[in-house]
Amino acid sequence: MSTLIEVKHPLVQHKLSIMRDKSTSCHVFRQLLKEISQLLAYEVTSDLALTAKEIETPLVRMQAPTLSTDGVVLISILRAGNGLLDGIMELIPTAGVGFVGLYRDEETLKPVKYYYKVPKNLQNKTVIVVDPMLATGNSSIAAIDLLKKSGAEDIRFLCLLAAPEGIKNIQTHHTDVTIVTGSIDEKLNESGYIVPGLGDAGDRIFATV
Repeated sequence: MSTLIEVKHPLVQHKLSIMRDKSTSCHVFRQLLKEISQLLAYEVTSDLALTAKEIETPLVRMQAPTLSTDGVVLISILRAGNGLLDGIMELIPTAGVGFVGLYRDEETLKPVKYYYKVPKNLQNKTVIVVDPMLATGNSSIAAIDLLKKSGAEDIRFLCLLAAPEGIKNIQTHHTDVTIVTGSIDEKLNESGYIVPGLGDAGDRIFATV
């Protein structure tokens, strides 16, 4: 079974509570999502490999631990994934970036692909897939399926909220994928939305409510 990490840090939980509030403005929602993305990124990258690089401090030469300049690829599940992407890119500016366009059919709850563009040579990279909401998990599984067909082997999934149903779905289909989330919520409602949740993340990010 895949690793599941719920980040219960007080800063994450506090900012998330503000985002859940339906009266929170679009501007504040975006800013908080960016801030939380960086806190979650700290967790999802905690075991990245480091190499030694010789540098010179004002006092001595040393072998300094350094991330590989091209060892990480960030994959945004459009469109809401872009809200998490910006903050993580600030932390890892050398990361490759790709996009998977999937939308959820509101009747069948199944994913429909409309765009796919990712860097080459994914097999040697740490691939971090970002999407604010893990609801049914169908879109996430479809995105991971596509990435594995492109050669990705080390895949981590980062989300703001996750429903138990979505977690189980990913763990059933992709036992090797680590899931990092800011909160495991109660359930999905009859429309496939996370409860208590925060509504439609894409609509709240882009003010299309």
